Amino acid sequence: MIKRSCFFLHILLLSLCFPNTFSAAENTTPSGIPIEELEEFVDDYAEEYIGNTVAGAVIIAIKDNQIVLSKGYGFSDIENQIPMDPEITVLEWGSIAKLFVWVSAMQLAEQGELDLEEDIRSYLPEDFLTKLNFDEQPITMLNLMHHNAGFEEYIFDLLFDSPEHLVSLEESLKLAEPKQVYKPGKVVAYSNYSTSLAAYIIEGITGQPFYEYVDEHIFEELGMNHSTMHLPVEDNQDIALHKGKGYLTGDSANFTESQPFYISMYPSGGINGTAIDLAEFVQALMPPESENTSLFQEKGTLFELFSTSYSPKEGVPGLAHGFWEYDGEYRGLMHGGNTVAYSSNMQIVPEDQFAIIVLTNQADETDLSIGLIDELVGRGDQAVQENLPPASDVEGSYLTARRTYDGFMNLYAYLAPLHVEPINDNEIELDLAGFKATYMQTSPYVYKLKSGNDIFIQNNVMYFHVNDGEAEQISTVYADYVSMDKSKSFLLVSLVLFIWSVVYFLISPFVLIVLAFFRRRRKNKTTAAAKWNWAVMLSGTALTVNIALLIVRMLANPMRAYSELFLHFIGTYCFTITSLISLVMVIIYWKKAPLSKWQKGGYLLTCISSILFIAWLFIWQMYS
Repeated sequence: MIKRSCFFLHILLLSLCFPNTFSAAENTTPSGIPIEELEEFVDDYAEEYIGNTVAGAVIIAIKDNQIVLSKGYGFSDIENQIPMDPEITVLEWGSIAKLFVWVSAMQLAEQGELDLEEDIRSYLPEDFLTKLNFDEQPITMLNLMHHNAGFEEYIFDLLFDSPEHLVSLEESLKLAEPKQVYKPGKVVAYSNYSTSLAAYIIEGITGQPFYEYVDEHIFEELGMNHSTMHLPVEDNQDIALHKGKGYLTGDSANFTESQPFYISMYPSGGINGTAIDLAEFVQALMPPESENTSLFQEKGTLFELFSTSYSPKEGVPGLAHGFWEYDGEYRGLMHGGNTVAYSSNMQIVPEDQFAIIVLTNQADETDLSIGLIDELVGRGDQAVQENLPPASDVEGSYLTARRTYDGFMNLYAYLAPLHVEPINDNEIELDLAGFKATYMQTSPYVYKLKSGNDIFIQNNVMYFHVNDGEAEQISTVYADYVSMDKSKSFLLVSLVLFIWSVVYFLISPFVLIVLAFFRRRRKNKTTAAAKWNWAVMLSGTALTVNIALLIVRMLANPMRAYSELFLHFIGTYCFTITSLISLVMVIIYWKKAPLSKWQKGGYLLTCISSILFIAWLFIWQMYS
């Protein structure tokens, strides 16, 4: 009862402090486009991309709780020429589904059923989380909302190509539990696991499957009759009948239809629904000033939801109870979503009573879901303070905090680090996998996007954590970056070693064939040392091919069940054992057989190459 009273007192104070947050504004978008010209602007903007880089899209704009634009562009089914329709076409919302978890959590907090600052282990079965490395520090619901509970990225057992592989939410959380690699509250690393864990906690409190809770307390409450969180969607004939087909990225205007994928951790991205249903949700989040939202019992709870609950530094965008803050003309609250073949984004601007929703049936789409929204909500103040620290303080290479630490997937983060170089004392250039942008320092170690690729738009503000003149961490939207933990020389040596090993052991079989041919022609007897040397070479070849196939399979489809890779790991262990046994035997017979200098040199090269390759495999954790 005391906790509930404190919650109500807190939200009352917030509502008193921000009484005009939802007051009516000018009849324009936040960036200044008159509402009467909005449709023409969006039409012109979308024309460049629809049919070229985007198969189809639905776009809805809301102003003062009224829908001022609702329109479909392109096709939901290219082959059958079925147009996009905001009221009919069902699309995957991706991670926008996470907002329904956070709204549900706030509903329970309002009722006194959930304490956002309580250790979540008090709501979970005993020993449910088995991979915590910081047991002494609690993980709270706020940590889950802020994606800073400390979990590494774990991509396995998340998406499946058949509904037969779907398991319960509880089982999926146990199957795909990641290790905790950061102290709670220290590093933001976007986490699907955290959100689904929060939904599981809600299941425990309410005694309902999470999708049933959302159906009853959000979908039915708001009249969202053409959306579902329950998978597979084939179970709902109305949803399945109107679902738009998803398309993979290809060459310009070349769209490849994607196969369906299914997710057991559905609270993190499993909603299928229409854009008009999502608009109902957004309108409920921005009710007229004189009205209360039907999502909460008390008006103050909505103010609490939208209040900043995490920020790396005062004035730097952070999170508002699961909503990502955006530095636009006004403070925005946003969330995007990406599934295998669908991209989405929504942003609400409470101060201007404006919202924009973009849903597409295109993989990795950014032109509309990010670029258009940026045009409509604008950018924040670019005023520059005086006497700022030199840009050289933040120079360096950084790795995304949203990465795998354990297992062979840890290598992937090092393939695309973020490089930061000073342009002058107050500007820096960022390079991420060839995509570049220029940022300008506006206050100490706070840099704002000046120009660059669209992928940087959502990270339009970056804050560098600098200690003793060295940047240790970058705070951005979705995932922080941490300083590179391996030197350039180490990475260069590692790359050279990998290339040498691959080339050497792929050529080895052909060398053996040539040697065997000449040996047969000369009728020379093959020594035991030679045979074991061949075994070393062939084991190395088998290791190389096995690792290459593993990497190629993951690049082709990273969303796999971990069990699919067991044969690769077994093969890596087996071929390593045969390599080591063969190495020992070469050394034994080396001493017994008379060898020429050329033979000794060849055997030595093979042995050293094998040892170094095995060392490389251990360093980069290719055995798990």
